[in-house]
Amino acid sequence: MHVDARYLDDNSLLEGDICIVGAGAAGISMAMDWNNSKYKVILLEGGGFEYDEKVQELYAGKTTGQPYFPLKAIRLHYFGGTTGHWAGFCSTFDEIDFKKRDWVPHSGWPIERKDLDLYYERAHPYIELGPYEYNAAYWLKQDPNFKALPLNDEIVWNKIWQFSPPTRFGEKYKAPIVQSRNIHLYTYANVVNIKANENVSTIEELVIKNYAGKQLRVKAKYFVLACCSVQNARLLLASNEQAAKGLGNDNDLVGRFFMEHLEMKSAELWLAEPDPLHFYMWKGLGETRVRAELAISEAKQTEYKILNGTAAMLPLSMGLQTRAFIDIYKINSEKTDLRQLSDTSKHVQLAKSIRDRAFMMHTRIEQSPNPNSRVTLDTDKDSLGMPRAMLNWELTPLEKRSMRKIYEIIGQEFGRASRGRVRLHDYLRDEKDFSWPSSTGGGWHHMGTTRMSEDPKTGVVDSQCKVHGISNLFVAGSSCFVTAGAPNPTLTLIALTLRMSDHVKSRISRRS
Repeated sequence: MHVDARYLDDNSLLEGDICIVGAGAAGISMAMDWNNSKYKVILLEGGGFEYDEKVQELYAGKTTGQPYFPLKAIRLHYFGGTTGHWAGFCSTFDEIDFKKRDWVPHSGWPIERKDLDLYYERAHPYIELGPYEYNAAYWLKQDPNFKALPLNDEIVWNKIWQFSPPTRFGEKYKAPIVQSRNIHLYTYANVVNIKANENVSTIEELVIKNYAGKQLRVKAKYFVLACCSVQNARLLLASNEQAAKGLGNDNDLVGRFFMEHLEMKSAELWLAEPDPLHFYMWKGLGETRVRAELAISEAKQTEYKILNGTAAMLPLSMGLQTRAFIDIYKINSEKTDLRQLSDTSKHVQLAKSIRDRAFMMHTRIEQSPNPNSRVTLDTDKDSLGMPRAMLNWELTPLEKRSMRKIYEIIGQEFGRASRGRVRLHDYLRDEKDFSWPSSTGGGWHHMGTTRMSEDPKTGVVDSQCKVHGISNLFVAGSSCFVTAGAPNPTLTLIALTLRMSDHVKSRISRRS
């Protein structure tokens, strides 16, 4: 069922078995996992079913450190969340992503890659993916046009990406949730405070507000924050009536370790002989089922002590036309002119002369977990009286060194195979230069801020995504990530959410 909270009586009390805050990929996936169960699920969405400028403005905030996109623009604040501008890229994390790496400070998850296999497979239908298969050999058999580059996979291997249509959660799951007998969706229901008991061991209720002037309360047995990395941290920090530093923040860790993927044009590949590289190409939204990207083996990452990342390829003419996202979304400006995406009047002659021989190489690399890269609260408040978020995005020399080394390794492999040469972009050539160009940007992949750890002194949630020290408060989504891996986070955050959902089910069934 669905209720617009703007039309409820002021001071209404909503009660259920479980309350999920946020109706994006994580929140909707979890709600659907409980659909048709005997439990009453309250699903809270701060916006409505369409974009609403008043609601979107609640996400505005400040950024410092490495230049970043405007906070108002990087997330969508309505039913379906940021899946409304998702491109559908999906891949699994690698085994090394979960390991403690002595060259990556603060790395090491309390779970292993194998702990997510079941949940990765369960996540596939939610985002309309194909078979749970990420082995290159399988996909090479599916299309006669697919051919792998003759590289040594013990050094450089083919990491598989599958592509969602992309699934727009707001469209696909609106009807099932509105028609559900046990899921109670409340739109225009912005959580502004989380209230705990006297010793802050249990959450008792949530406070909701909206711009219609209504204030409501929600009581449940279990609460799940499923907003996003910025908003999850903001809610915990702002809920400081019983805990002065904010909920779950006894060790000053909430909001820290904000991570992004650095997504940047980094090199050019010039082949010795023409090859369309069909196996490695992405043709556009809804047109590509699968492709490979070049990745560095775990052994080589360990040998060179570098971060995990991949190199995607696109025709050089297209790469030269496409501007960096950070240039399109000018700092402190939420307006985007789609005409800035490319200038098709340039490089046309170049395209004809180098077709199937020259490619732009585009990096997607994890950010090293950094406690100084963090979300905090501003003194400025939004229209509902909640402190706005401030983001300080901070990089380290490890990202720059890793990016350079990735292309050195790939270039050496192309040379060994006599297939071509790799030409680094200028900003990567000087080994002593750890500065970043103005085109430096991310993929709108917000991770960290409520990181997972079995020890409360090193993380905010435990291995089941429960907030340390609070019996009934859980966090869903990529804010629980310890490290960022190379893949886009959507598939992994849904898998992690489904794993947490199973845990809450087992707890609530024992309780009842």
